[in-house]
Amino acid sequence: MLEEMPSAAGQRLGAPESFGVSTLEPGLRAPAQPPGRQVSIRVQMLDDTQEVFQISQRSPGKVLFDLVCVHLNLAEGDYFGLEYQDQRKMMVRDTLTQPHTVVFCPKNTILRFVVKFFPPDHTQLSEELTRYLFALQIKHDLACGRLICNDTSAALMVSHIIQSEIGDFDETQSWQHLLHNKYLPDQDAIRDKITECHRKHVGQTPAVSDYQLLEIARRLEMYGVRLHPAKDREGTKLSLAVAHTGVLVFQGYTKINAFNWSKVRKLSFKRKRFLIKLRADPTQNAHHDTLEFAMASRDCCKIFWKICVEYHAFFRLFEEPKPKPKPILFTRGSSFRFSGRTQKQIIDYVKDSELKKVPFERKHSKILSNSGMSPQSSSFRVPGSEDSPLGSPHVVVNGNGSVNGQGMGSTGILGTGHSPEGRHLSPLTSPLLTDAGCVRNDDEEEARRKKFPTDKAYFIAKELLTTERTYLKDLQVITESFQGVAGKDEAFPDFVKNLISASYDPVYKFHQGFLREVEQRLAQWSGRSNAHIKGDYQRIGDILLKNIQGLRQLTIHLQKHSECLVELERACRSSRKAEALCRDFEQQRVCYLPFNIFLLRPLHRLLHYKLILERLCKHYPPTHDDFRDCRAALADISEMVLQLQGTMMKMENFQKLLELKKDLTGIDNLAFPGREFIRLGCLSKLSGKGLQQRMFFLFSDCLVYTSRGMTPSNQFKVHGQLPLYGMTIRESEEEWGVPHSFTLFGQRQSVVVAASCASEMERWVEDIRMAIDLAEQSSSPSTDLLSTSLSDNSKSDGGAELESEEELCGSRSSLERQGHRGNTTVHVCWHRNTSVSMVDFSVAVENQLSGNLLRKFKNSNGWQKLWVVFTNFSLFFYKSHQDDYPLASLPLLGYSVTVPSESENIHKDYVFKLHFKSHVYYFRSESEYTFERWMEVIRSATCSASRSLPSTRKDLY
Repeated sequence: MLEEMPSAAGQRLGAPESFGVSTLEPGLRAPAQPPGRQVSIRVQMLDDTQEVFQISQRSPGKVLFDLVCVHLNLAEGDYFGLEYQDQRKMMVRDTLTQPHTVVFCPKNTILRFVVKFFPPDHTQLSEELTRYLFALQIKHDLACGRLICNDTSAALMVSHIIQSEIGDFDETQSWQHLLHNKYLPDQDAIRDKITECHRKHVGQTPAVSDYQLLEIARRLEMYGVRLHPAKDREGTKLSLAVAHTGVLVFQGYTKINAFNWSKVRKLSFKRKRFLIKLRADPTQNAHHDTLEFAMASRDCCKIFWKICVEYHAFFRLFEEPKPKPKPILFTRGSSFRFSGRTQKQIIDYVKDSELKKVPFERKHSKILSNSGMSPQSSSFRVPGSEDSPLGSPHVVVNGNGSVNGQGMGSTGILGTGHSPEGRHLSPLTSPLLTDAGCVRNDDEEEARRKKFPTDKAYFIAKELLTTERTYLKDLQVITESFQGVAGKDEAFPDFVKNLISASYDPVYKFHQGFLREVEQRLAQWSGRSNAHIKGDYQRIGDILLKNIQGLRQLTIHLQKHSECLVELERACRSSRKAEALCRDFEQQRVCYLPFNIFLLRPLHRLLHYKLILERLCKHYPPTHDDFRDCRAALADISEMVLQLQGTMMKMENFQKLLELKKDLTGIDNLAFPGREFIRLGCLSKLSGKGLQQRMFFLFSDCLVYTSRGMTPSNQFKVHGQLPLYGMTIRESEEEWGVPHSFTLFGQRQSVVVAASCASEMERWVEDIRMAIDLAEQSSSPSTDLLSTSLSDNSKSDGGAELESEEELCGSRSSLERQGHRGNTTVHVCWHRNTSVSMVDFSVAVENQLSGNLLRKFKNSNGWQKLWVVFTNFSLFFYKSHQDDYPLASLPLLGYSVTVPSESENIHKDYVFKLHFKSHVYYFRSESEYTFERWMEVIRSATCSASRSLPSTRKDLY
């Protein structure tokens, strides 16, 4: 009925043009079809409705499948497939979506749209529609008896299905609904248990119910399993199945063996014999490395072999495999290859795209609600289900002052912070940040520029002014905002309150006077003050010298700042109320960075003064009136930096460990004396489940690997800790066939990981080798780390199932814990697939900048004036420097900064361009000096550090 026609992956992934459209491109027109007689194909959807599709008789099966996905507006269609039952009652599902296969199915056959690939973690499904379809598949598998589990799991899953269909529990309605709907073959036996579970789901939206259903189902042994009858060599009746981990062997409904992909060297079939050839294991004296199973027929054997090929390619490969070259004379073996996007390509595509969410209808649900709303639209936030596409580069401040997403989604506020529907506004559509809100004052800006001085020294002095304004605002976070909150709480330790007040209040008061003097001098210099006398006020060195000498009198207070950091951490450790106060304060708008960073600001400000004075001394000739004062001020500040440098670097490392402690769960005592942080970033770990995204944290004594957990703040759950003592490292790309991979050989465990690119691999290898050298210098390995070393096959990585009601309910309670917001560099690295070292953090400390910039979007004409602060690898946007908190932010890790090309028609001076994949922004600065400074500091954030340390930081390690 359907004729073979060549096709390939979607053009968005760089593949050749195909006759069909990519299933990852919803909303586009239907795929092109070859001429020929039209036939009607009936497809039964997962909600049991039937749709009729008109298709050319000569079209390949891939065109029909694409028509179904376009009809559903399904972005993640590659997880699904079509199947039908032939005359021999064999289920045929692997050929209909293949573009290179001629497909014949009997006339009047009804095809079924089904889930084809079951991922190990449903949070990898980005679209609510995709999760809804998966939930329907689980519902069908339960009803037909395919998804075998105990009564507790069955009752809990059915209760979530009912909650999504009829809403909150009502005794009469729920009982009647169970009488008229069959969710389980033996439903009557556990009806009371189902209703008892349903009582507990009050307020739960359909989207959350889908999430919880998948959370339970994915832990069951029969999740996604499709049994294929077979026999072993002795004639024992068995069943074969394939999953993301590899080939499984069942006896009845009990799994008796599993062959992970990492252990399988080759899969093949010969007539009706299915062969599994294993990799040789040097630790065992196995006589047979080839296992043989007999199936009912050659066709059965080939169908199962094809499914195995597809599962292996989908879950294990980075990209679609190349087709096998056609032989010149004769064929040998099957030419079948997996065709379509791999799971990694789907995840990367959704991360990098700006897919428009389209509401869909839940055919079985009686709840009057917008089913296009994602789970976090309710009060119950579900990780991994962001309203905006994963990988969108924006992070903006939300209604309670926290920052959502870290490169995960576009959400934002203006004023009250919410749209009429209760959702956060996007920074691209909020009144402040849109083209409509721009002030088109190009002529006015040009006239203003011409009136200002053009001397480079003026713009260096202006940088001192703008950064001092931001610095004073940061001090305000401590002296006014935090102390105001802590002072009202009687449970907060008085000793810590008094210590912070005594250490920071004098510094804040001093810099208030310093800022007033700088503002007055700059007004005179630019001619905006009546006291301006040409020439007499065109300098800044005298003010700097006077105030740096005054700042030296505050050295005793600066030395206390490290004690403040330590005592605050100690107070939080010993008192839950103090910890809750600090955690809640970090959720406020004014605290736009982790609070500990503010505590180190005075030490970092000394470095900024030093760098500004170095630029002034370099610019001035020795005969200039300002040169002598600048040189004297530079000598004084250099002495202060040298005096406090040791304390500064220790506190930076301690602060970073404390920050990471909030991002990680499953590890105790992260910040102990002697441990140094070196690098964090995203790597793919090779295991029996294939290549899995993991977040790695490299310290001076161990390497920790994690995955993003199931908490509202998306904290990272520790899977394993590898001691560096005795570790060796070897590049292993050729051995495993995985690009940019290397193997870590520990005393108890070896791990194969892959980086996103060659440069990332080089950075990791270099830093790990350096860390190994540091660990070898210690006398012995850490016994604590050895005793807590975990395996990727542990329960935390999905290797064990949850079957008791207490454990299943416990998985929900862990989702409801409130805590640290997910606004850290760790989350940006996770979604941008990159890494950051301690060297990068140290460089970022010195490269901070503030000032006015004009911003323009790619498709707009007007320029919008904003106050912009660059710190912590991000741009923070304000209306003016007087604002207490940012309106939006843009993390820059992964971005590139360049100058616009001629074709972009940006006919303005001092414009730089920021771009990350499809996201493009233009910014205009006021002078050549400020343009160069913005380019310099942004490059420090966008270029990862495989670089030497600045002169003041060489003793970091």
